[in-house]
Amino acid sequence: MAHVGVFPVLLTLALFSQTTKRIERAFFQNDAGFLYGLFPSSQHLTVSLPEPISFADHLSSEQAHFLFRKIYSAYATFEFYTDSELPFIAGGKNFIFKSRWSFKNKKDNNQHVFQVFFYLVHEKDNAAGQWRITEIKAEKF
Repeated sequence: MAHVGVFPVLLTLALFSQTTKRIERAFFQNDAGFLYGLFPSSQHLTVSLPEPISFADHLSSEQAHFLFRKIYSAYATFEFYTDSELPFIAGGKNFIFKSRWSFKNKKDNNQHVFQVFFYLVHEKDNAAGQWRITEIKAEKF
């Protein structure tokens, strides 16, 4: 009887893992399309990135997609990985995916490192039970 609650937890972690792999792929391949499918369709998301990008605002999914296309065209990722700590779980419906992003400016080859936090919310009404990014914040590492 104690194993009854294990399946939903394992399913949740598997779906979360698929989501984080899409985020990683977006950064490694410099492809905003992988992120676009994770942005919420019915609400705005918050994006806050320090210098050299220097951007902070609430965006629609389309605006966020355009922003990351612009970022990826100006900056090349050379390292992106999950922080060694486990994501923070709040009530099983929210995760904070913490990662480290190393990139360089394509114009001057200056290198930068950010610690990036992706705030993810589980969408129950979605048939796939998908996670959506509701906020992306970064700080210089």
